[in-house]
Parts: sequence; C-alpha cells; structure tokens
Amino acid sequence: MSEQQLPVVVIGAGPAGLAAAAHLVERGIEPLVLEAGPAAASAVREWSHVRLFSTWGELTDPAAEKLLAPTGWTKPDTTTYPSGGDWAELYLQPLADALGDRVRYGARVTGVSRTGRDRIVDADRATQPFVLHLTTADGREERLFAHAVIDASGTWTAPSPAGASGLPALGEKAAADRITYRVPDLKDPAVRARYAGKRSAVIGSGASAFTALATLADVAQGESGTHAVWVLRRGISGSTFGGGEADQLPARGALGLAAKAAVDNGYADAATGFRTEAIERADDGRLVLVGEDGRRLDPVDEVIVLTGFRPDLSFLSEIRLGLDERLQAPVELAPLIDPNQHSCGTVYPHGHRELSHPEQGIYLVGMKSYGRAPTFLAMTGYEQVRSVTAAIAGDLESADRVELTLPETGVCGGAGLFDDPAAGQADAGGCCAPAPQLVQIGIGAPTTAAAAQAPSSSGC
Repeated sequence: MSEQQLPVVVIGAGPAGLAAAAHLVERGIEPLVLEAGPAAASAVREWSHVRLFSTWGELTDPAAEKLLAPTGWTKPDTTTYPSGGDWAELYLQPLADALGDRVRYGARVTGVSRTGRDRIVDADRATQPFVLHLTTADGREERLFAHAVIDASGTWTAPSPAGASGLPALGEKAAADRITYRVPDLKDPAVRARYAGKRSAVIGSGASAFTALATLADVAQGESGTHAVWVLRRGISGSTFGGGEADQLPARGALGLAAKAAVDNGYADAATGFRTEAIERADDGRLVLVGEDGRRLDPVDEVIVLTGFRPDLSFLSEIRLGLDERLQAPVELAPLIDPNQHSCGTVYPHGHRELSHPEQGIYLVGMKSYGRAPTFLAMTGYEQVRSVTAAIAGDLESADRVELTLPETGVCGGAGLFDDPAAGQADAGGCCAPAPQLVQIGIGAPTTAAAAQAPSSSGC
C-alpha cells in the first residue's frame, strides 16, 4: 500500500476528532479514529453533569451535520445549552456511529514516529509514513501506519496540580483521598454527601472554579455547615468573575455572576494571593493548605483543584514538534492565545499554518492545540480541523481561507500576568485589596479596608 493509500489517523473521538473525520470523509479521504475509551466522547462523558456555556448552534460542525443527515438525525434547538452528557449522547455518539468502523474504541495510542526513523534521523524522513503503536482494551499491542496524523486527544487526562510551581504541592499525592481535579457532580447523592456540611477549598480562577463555587453555594442553602474557601493566586478585581453581563457568551457571563453571588452571599471566603506549596494532614484527618509565604489556611475536609489542564506529549516524543516553551502550543499559534499578552481580546483566525510543526503531516488540534492556555471554544476546533483537513487534501486555497469569529469577551482568559496577585489590581485601576489576605465578600463581611474595596455587583 502506498503512503497516499494509507488512512489519516485521528487520535481521539471527541468533538474535534470526530469533526476531523467527517471533514476527511467529505473530501474522499479515509480516516481512522482511535479512541482510548469504550465509547465516543469518553472525556466529555466524565463531565456529563456540567452545562456548557455555548449553545447547540455553536457545538455542531457543518461537515458532521451533512454526514448525520442521512441517518435521520435531528439537530437540537440551537438556542439551548446542553450538558456534557447531552452533547455526547445527542450529537457525538451518533456522529461516531455514522462513521461506523472508521472509529475504533479501546485503542490507546502509546507512540507515534516515522517508520524506521527516530527523531534524530534526517535521511528520507519526509517520505516515510507515520507509524503508531497502540494498546487495546485487552492489553494487546498493535502498530499501524498512516499518511498523516491529527492528534485531537485533548487535555482531560492531564489536570494541573494544586502546587503553584506547576509541580504537585508537597503532600498532594498523599492526600489524594480528599482531593479531586474535576467539578463534583453534586446532584449525585453519594458525591453530595462528600461535600454537604463540609468545608471545601476550591483552587482555581476559571469557569470550572466558578461552577464549583456556584454548585457548592446551592448545597449550602439547604445543608448547614457547607462552606467553600476560594483559593486564588491573584487578587480580586473587576475582571475576576469574567465578563458578566458584557460577555458575548451569556451563559459564561452568568456563570461568573453565580460565582460572585456565592461569595457575596457569604457561602465562600476568598484566600487571595495564595500560592499553595504544601498540603498537610491535620490530626483529625482534614487538610491544611500551606502557602509559599508560610500562611496556613484553616483545615478543610475536601480540596477541589481546578487549575487547568496540560497536554500529554509523552507519546509524541519521537515526533519533531515546534512548541512554545511556555504554553506548549504550536509556536505560531501561541502568541495569538497567550494569556500573558491577551486580556479577553479576540483570538485571531487560525488554521493549518499556525498549527503546523517541523514534522510535516502531523497536527495537534482542539483543546490540545492550546497547550496550557485557557478557554478553548468548540467552534475554534471545528474551524481548525476544516483548515487542516483541506491542507492534507492539498487544497491550500481552502485551507488558507480561515474564517473564525469568536466572542470578544473572555476568550483568552486572564488579564496580563494573570498569575500575579498585583496584576488583577492594575487592570482594575487599583480597586482591589492591595495585599494577599483572606476576605469575605458581601453579607456579613467585616468592615475593613480590604472588604470595602472588594468589587460590588456593579464592579469597581
């Protein structure tokens, strides 16, 4: 079989991976999707209880819709907001079913290289097909060959730790029985029992942290003793809770406002400017967070770590990738999404050229393409794979014609040096607490200078 006759292998049967396969089919190119889980969108199913802040109109891909049309599939109401479970069951699994045996489940990719060439060999490298090693659900090892590779495996399996250095905090691994790196499903009675009537620390400043704070506040209204400590590495400013009513994704803005209400109504305290260095076990089994500056927070029963995700690059070690040294995103894409430079501005349109690497024929798309940068939108991934698949097909005119319009508020996340406690204060005109401290916002808040300067419902 010649290289051109080999399939394009897509790693991951999530939103971006399945959309890539649909675009390849539309262009007459045979895809093979390798999914580590037992069903499509295995990662999405793990947060099935979380509602997306994009509507159905922004969560389906045009090429995928064409593939689904002959099956009798009906697109859900485009103005409604699905949960992760809805997305998986009503769109992603039907799409995978429409692709048929082009999708293999229980196939975990463990390595990608050029046939007969490790990463240091130049001779005839570009003419060799890709070789992928994988393990099956029953433990067998296999290899297969590909004309090109689209890695849409996401970042879900590699959550960032609690430690502010990017490494696990001292004692973090030992405290694993009281730590989760996911938004808890508090509608599940067993999970609810773990947090109801307890004191929990929520570490993080993004949409996932907002969701956790809002849902814990809901529990607190009916379960006395339920309280959250929101651990922030920066100060609290007008931008802490996102775009609010100005967000062009209204549901995302509402999520930030719900988190603000949680602290305003006294269901959560905020420990600002706190960089976690260690997690210690108290005599009663609860956990004590210790900061780099020596501060110790009061003991908590549970810790919810929502500090983002990072790409798993281990199985790509023999591939020549061009990645930004900070974000671990493609070097041409990184400046467009870098939260150290962008403060909720528009992400510029991008496609195959920004996603390319020194190793021709391999692309990282979807969440994985953003490396460690926050707030990726599904519509971004769909446009990425449209451009990438056009490039693989040799249609550079179409591949270069990237058209992408994203909401202007909150896309990039953060403001300036978003991990700097002082940065949030600067962008808000000095309206926030000038020094790291524990404050309670809103009802019952102490009358201190710090509390008086905290943002109200109208911002700074």
